[in-house]
Amino acid sequence: MKKFLLAALATAILGTSAAFAQVVVRIAPPPPIVEHRPVRPGPAYVWTGGYHRWNGARYVWVPGRWMVPPRRGGVWVAGHWRHRRGGYVWVPGHWRYRGGRWR
Repeated sequence: MKKFLLAALATAILGTSAAFAQVVVRIAPPPPIVEHRPVRPGPAYVWTGGYHRWNGARYVWVPGRWMVPPRRGGVWVAGHWRHRRGGYVWVPGHWRYRGGRWR
């Protein structure tokens, strides 16, 4: 039983650390592409701008889109590439609201 509990704990710890692992890209991202927003589909929609995604070999542009916030009053905080020692890491975009932050 003790071995089972230790194995379960080790699996949980390894799974959690893998979820927070960041990929460091040594090549700087290209400048953002200027997008032309299509007409807003409705008053509740918020524009979430496009970004360059690393696919393991090169950067690929992911176009922006209109989204409805998961809760009323949500503000989109755009994702961005942050320079760190050894390269660049992606900081994902997320929704922010008056009382704090959620994803």
